[in-house]
Amino acid sequence: MNVIPCDIKGPLILEPKVFGDARGFFLESWNAASFAEIGLNVTFVQDNHSRSQKGVLRGMHFQNPAPQGKLVRVVSGAVFDAIVDLRRSSPTFGQWTGVTLSAENKRMFWVPEGFAHGFLTLEDNTDFLYKCTSAYLPQNEHSLAWDDPEVGIEWPLEGIEPKLSAKDAAGVPLSRVQAFA
Repeated sequence: MNVIPCDIKGPLILEPKVFGDARGFFLESWNAASFAEIGLNVTFVQDNHSRSQKGVLRGMHFQNPAPQGKLVRVVSGAVFDAIVDLRRSSPTFGQWTGVTLSAENKRMFWVPEGFAHGFLTLEDNTDFLYKCTSAYLPQNEHSLAWDDPEVGIEWPLEGIEPKLSAKDAAGVPLSRVQAFA
């Protein structure tokens, strides 16, 4: 597996080894021993799958308390995946990074605990899968405003009017977010 560090300490872009031929391909999306070798000694307790049409923006979500680490990937379609560092003790607090994940590039993105996470679908019928290190607890869920100018995420919105849920449209700015220590 090729491991690409991000400009923020903790998150990683992961490129699995893909074995393909005329019949199709095979890749390992999760192997505890292989991930431990790269320093990801995590236990996943929940798998999630969402399907979205082009232009759906989901995020920027996080749980506090009971934060979730997430291993995310796309199995059909494509997304621009973004995260924001919400660890107040981090020198990169409030900074964001993003990556395009697609069925074609087969990349995965490791999002550690302490980050807000969201994505914008770039194609219709995009299937997004993610493994979580703790269970979803709606009473602990919060949303950072996806368009907070203080954070300044550069969403690839050319020709796209983002479709948001009511919850995501009501996200709060970084200055009011329930951040981590």
